[in-house]
Amino acid sequence: MPDYFEIYNTQAGQYEQLVSREDYQGNILRALNEIIHLDGLNVVEFGAGTGRLTCLLAPVVRSIQAFDQSAHMLQVAASRLRESGLHNWQVAVGEHRNVAVPGGSADLAISGWSICYMVVGNDANWQSDLAQALNEMRRVLRPGGTLILLETLGTGYEQPQPPADLLAYYEYLEAHGFRRSWIRTDYQFRDMQEAQRLTRFFFGEATLEKLRQVEQGVILAECTGIWYFKQQKDTL
Repeated sequence: MPDYFEIYNTQAGQYEQLVSREDYQGNILRALNEIIHLDGLNVVEFGAGTGRLTCLLAPVVRSIQAFDQSAHMLQVAASRLRESGLHNWQVAVGEHRNVAVPGGSADLAISGWSICYMVVGNDANWQSDLAQALNEMRRVLRPGGTLILLETLGTGYEQPQPPADLLAYYEYLEAHGFRRSWIRTDYQFRDMQEAQRLTRFFFGEATLEKLRQVEQGVILAECTGIWYFKQQKDTL
């Protein structure tokens, strides 16, 4: 099994090559817009990585502040955002439980494929650590704001097959008022050589057998869950 923390701290370029192949059908942005209209929103992103979600959101939102623990990953995100020519973004090092953002300043707090690492391998403290992270996301939201989490429901599968070590996390979210939907976020690679190289790099050898050659290239199926929670508006 790859060492994901090593990847995030030292191999951001290759990681970006992989995620740039993800969601080739453009389902993520459509699904987010069905939950909340993104136009004109002020957004805070937790665990931005190399900017997978940041670069999707920046062209349509009013502003986005993106945080990640890895300065190495954020260097790639910042480079991509500068190349876009947009100026409505900021990136900064920040941990899920403490970001430098005033309370009540965002319409949307979002995290993709990141908070799960507070759960995996954290048998003793995952619920308290997760609660702190969710409370921080709620803190930055205005009344009526929306909190969204994207997490894996299985890579290499055409229907949701959530990883066993994340089931308790997902049950926790739904027990605490989150609603869930899911989408396909398949990878499309140029050829089998690229598909095998990038799939092996992040998912390991076992996933190679799930690659599928099609006319347009090589596909690796993936299911992604979207959990969302809307804050109540202040009432008089």
